[in-house]
Amino acid sequence: MIPSHSQSSSALTRRTAIKRGLSGILAFGVAPLVLPARLFGASAPSNRITVGIVGNGLIAGSHVGGLLGRDDCQIIALCDVWRDKAESMRKRIEDGYAGNAGTAAFQGVELHETHEELVAQPDLDTVLVATPDHWHAAVAIAAMRAGKDVYCEKPMTLTVREGRTMVEVARRTGRVLQTGTQQRSEAAFRRAATIVRNGWIGDIKLIRTKLGRFPTAPENLTEEPIPAGFDYERWLGPTPWYPFNQLRVKSDYGGGWRVFLEYGSRKNGDWGAHHFDIIQWALGMDASGPVEFIPAGFEGNPYQTHRYANGVTVQRVDGNQPAMIEFIGTKGTVGVGRNGYLVCDPVELATRPLRAAEQHLYESNDHHTDFFHCVRTRQRPIADVEIGHRSATVGHLCGIARQLRRPLKWDPVHERIIDDPVANRLLDRPRRAPYALL
Repeated sequence: MIPSHSQSSSALTRRTAIKRGLSGILAFGVAPLVLPARLFGASAPSNRITVGIVGNGLIAGSHVGGLLGRDDCQIIALCDVWRDKAESMRKRIEDGYAGNAGTAAFQGVELHETHEELVAQPDLDTVLVATPDHWHAAVAIAAMRAGKDVYCEKPMTLTVREGRTMVEVARRTGRVLQTGTQQRSEAAFRRAATIVRNGWIGDIKLIRTKLGRFPTAPENLTEEPIPAGFDYERWLGPTPWYPFNQLRVKSDYGGGWRVFLEYGSRKNGDWGAHHFDIIQWALGMDASGPVEFIPAGFEGNPYQTHRYANGVTVQRVDGNQPAMIEFIGTKGTVGVGRNGYLVCDPVELATRPLRAAEQHLYESNDHHTDFFHCVRTRQRPIADVEIGHRSATVGHLCGIARQLRRPLKWDPVHERIIDDPVANRLLDRPRRAPYALL
């Protein structure tokens, strides 16, 4: 484990005892003991980073599948408003660790009813936030204030104000926060961003991306009995109260709660959080953003559009094109997608060597590995909290323009919509008592 601010002094003593002992032996010129390397490496029981997971649905299951195979971390705590989901996930984790000699120190998984209880667990180093979007900010902030580092699923926030608040808390507490925009840790996306950043396809004039579509959110849902073991009040949290209906809370990548604006940003927050993030990276806009947002249908504009100060235009084109993102420059094009999809024109750009004097982007080949490395080194990860906030903001502003059916002028320095007080009020949302952000 990595010591957190809330950890007991006895745990810290155990952590440092071997290192201090070896330092003393070497200082006095005594021959050191020959001890197995596994006692001191990242996989040593005393050095494993402990993980707590809040939210045990679909995406958490994917994370658990990856984390169970690692010897540098250990899942020791879970929290979910669905008791059955938490218990099922605990069984999966405990079965996964059972019989593994490398996890001999494993003492089981602690279940917590609330995230406040989970982040207070003293032997916990990190918290993975895998809730619906409307809970991301509150859980991540509570974890950071409790001295834990955070891996927060995308989109990082539900509102622009939540994002700026998360950045401020992370900087004030010195916590590491990795946003779950894992495309930054995929080689094809890094190569595409490298090509664009170094000007190999000339000046970028247009970028096209496809996000797909969700079904329309159902209206006038009938009230249904709340299932036993499900804390629906807690699931709603800061969002407006509605009678329970299973469609409202359904965990489904193709819809479910994701189609409701109360709990997310629909496709702008779903796939937009991924693709807008890569576009920001490729354009060198990780600490900034676009300056104009135009909704589809405004004055005949067929595409949801946003534009940067240098004139680069991004269109959401939900067609059958193979590339998830297409960069169109004055000297060529680059199309990129998942599963290693990368198509360049000229074709040789895909394998062109990168010279020392050119821009080399942050290289991560595994998002979890990058996070745990930064937990140990205290460096900022590839999808740092500021990056996650700025990328999510693009999706939020696209959604606000769509909601108001008019263009927005955005000031990315002061994070304000220019000359539009109505739109500025939508940069945050009212929070239902008692679910305050801080």
